[in-house]
Amino acid sequence: MKSIFRYISICCSLFFLVSCGKDQKENRDHLVFRYNENAAVNSLDPAFSRTRPSIWVCNQLFNGLVQLDDQLNIQPDIAKSWEISPDGKTYTFTLRDDVYFHKSNLFGTDSTRTVVASDFEYSLNRLLDENIAAPGRWILQNVESFKALNKNTFQIQLNKTFPAFLGLLTMKYASVVPHEAFEAEDYDFRTNPIGTGAFHFKIWEENVKLVLRKNSLYYEKDKNGIQLPYLEAVAITFLPDKQSGFLQFVQGRQDLVSGLDPSYKDEIVTPKGELQPKYSNTVNMITGAYLNTEYMGFRFDGDNNAVKDKRIRQAMNYGFDRNKMIMYLRNGMGTPAIHGMIPTGLGGYGTTGYDYNPEKARKLIASYKKATGDKNPKIEMSTTASYLDIAEYLQREWQKIGLNVEVDVNPPSTLTQSISNGKVSFFKASWIADYPDAENYLSLFYSKNFSPGGPNYTHFKNDEFDKLYEKAFTVIDDTKRYALYRKMDSIVMEEAPVISLFYDKAARFTGKNVNGLGINPLNLLVLKNTKK
Repeated sequence: MKSIFRYISICCSLFFLVSCGKDQKENRDHLVFRYNENAAVNSLDPAFSRTRPSIWVCNQLFNGLVQLDDQLNIQPDIAKSWEISPDGKTYTFTLRDDVYFHKSNLFGTDSTRTVVASDFEYSLNRLLDENIAAPGRWILQNVESFKALNKNTFQIQLNKTFPAFLGLLTMKYASVVPHEAFEAEDYDFRTNPIGTGAFHFKIWEENVKLVLRKNSLYYEKDKNGIQLPYLEAVAITFLPDKQSGFLQFVQGRQDLVSGLDPSYKDEIVTPKGELQPKYSNTVNMITGAYLNTEYMGFRFDGDNNAVKDKRIRQAMNYGFDRNKMIMYLRNGMGTPAIHGMIPTGLGGYGTTGYDYNPEKARKLIASYKKATGDKNPKIEMSTTASYLDIAEYLQREWQKIGLNVEVDVNPPSTLTQSISNGKVSFFKASWIADYPDAENYLSLFYSKNFSPGGPNYTHFKNDEFDKLYEKAFTVIDDTKRYALYRKMDSIVMEEAPVISLFYDKAARFTGKNVNGLGINPLNLLVLKNTKK
């Protein structure tokens, strides 16, 4: 009965927010931004914001020391300035004095308080707490210590130089949270978050609806001195079917569709990657580079001998046309990955990868068969239903060069677990950057990062690569570090523990009445500058 009354309360609140009579709804519609999530939000606690749906929500609720702009430049956030010591190990942040936590009875009756340096000390200590087991604790793996020097000064000491460290601090894991929420008895921060962001938490009925409201105390202003955000509220629904979410968007009941799903991509985008003409008067398409490399991975210590042979791995890299794949299966939304694992837009991009060369692929396979006596090497490719079209295309192309490849379709969660535990020898995967530095991608091949303890799912090990990877941490000069990145990427391409498929492109579709949304290479949703 209690849950029924809660559901009625939620419906009434939403009805009041967006539907109080036709005239009032029309007057207030421009104040509410609506979008659908086909996947669940796992937590509203930033320490657990490991999935994109949770990251998107937490980005509206929380702030950290620094933030990224749409060009991935690091900008001030709660820290108005910072200094880095000459050895690159000490970071000293000076905080703003006008940032407030969202109003809560924890601070007094519907009250608040200013964020101070000791709040960051508490928040990062919480991230490290083994009893909490936050998935975001890894961002502090190079941190020796941190402390509040005074009310407005916070200092972090690294145990070694790590030039990408500021980028790590832009992640939602590093958000500031109030200690009062965790010291209060029986307070559930996961479902009742208190942050400092442009929006504050209002309602969450898991897998049904989530509502955020405007933070009237938010510190940021636009270039004209007008306080952000412009919107009054954000309303999120949770329809699991992407096509249903798209239909709601077409009907004007949602303001955003993110990404292209096979269920509707041909409906809204032409084969050349342009907006279908029938939507030109009602829909805006926003596209941009996306720091996501789609790839196939080979397990080096798996049970398939064929994929352990470099000739087979190289042959499969040469054996299909990436341009053709992007044109016909992605409607032009992506860039063929012929320059290694590091995607466009990051320092280190540009090594020589693999182009389409079926003749060379056949020679490599013939050499393998002659040397091993394996006349019919069989390879099983593990993927998910959403990438089945690409998998079947690759299967056909590899059959043409003399390889017998079978496709095994798995649920996403099952495949992820199997990849981590080494139960599949050849698999479809993707790597989306957590922060804007190519070290993100190269960490996939560092031998000390073997899965399940790290992201090296292929269990690739190369001594020269490891030495360069460790050396790159000591190089503060960007140009020299990027040269090391390219050299590491070239080793990966030569040894071929992966098949780089394409560098993704982010795509967003909004109604013509939405502006200021923008797009960025991390595909992070930023709504504080959005208007309807």
